[in-house]
Formats: sequence, structure tokens, C-alpha cells
Amino acid sequence: MYAITPFERNTFDLFNAFNDFDKDFFGRYTTPRFKTDLRDEGDKYVMEAELPGFDKEDITLDITGDTLCLTAQHKEEKKEENKDKYIYRERSYGSYQRSFDISGIDAQGIAAEYKNGILYLDLPKKEAHQLETKRLEIK
Repeated sequence: MYAITPFERNTFDLFNAFNDFDKDFFGRYTTPRFKTDLRDEGDKYVMEAELPGFDKEDITLDITGDTLCLTAQHKEEKKEENKDKYIYRERSYGSYQRSFDISGIDAQGIAAEYKNGILYLDLPKKEAHQLETKRLEIK
């Protein structure tokens, strides 16, 4: 029987060199992760988090102070009749979590939408407070 292995890069890639710090000795990632993109749209930031295969109910967003915690959890299906028929399994079950600093964000106005495996977050910026200038009279 032939082993099924995913394609791995064969040459040194400076831009991806830091990815190796997250891998264990056998080349597997030690901490599950998902990828995010962040765009500045003037009055707000838009974050897109790639979470394919999740149901909306599997994703939670929690705000504690100035930290937004995004958690997604896959639940393993327990089907005993197929248990011994797998030759190779790559899909994993477990939880994925990332935290983001939202100190410059209006936390009350955050909106979230999940469609086609992408979680979209609208993160409105806090209004910049203008410092009041006051001239003191010299006596």
C-alpha cells in the first residue's frame, strides 16, 4: 500500500521560515490555527477569519476588557461502524482559539457574519478625542 502524504515545500523559503517554529519534530503543527485578514476601511476595520467546515453554532466570540477571543470547536462524530475502516485520517477534531487586541475598537458596535466558511467581523474604530487646548494667563 502507498502512503498518502501532503505536498511539503522542498526549498528554504524565507517568508515561511517562522512557520517551522509552530511545528513539532514530525512536521505537524503543535498549535491549531486559522488564518485571518484585516482591512482598514476608514471608520472601521474588517476582519476575515478562515474557518471552513465549521457550523455557525461551533464559533464563539468573547470580549474581556480590550481582548476579543475567537474560538471554534469541531466536534467528533461518534460512528462506531466506520471506526475500523479508516486507512488514513487527516481531518482533526478539537478547538481552535485566537485572541486579538481591540483597545482602539468600539466593542459595543462589533458585528459578525459567517458565510461560506469565512467569519466576517466589522470592528468600528473609536472616535479620536480632540485634546482641548487652554491658554493660561500669566500674572
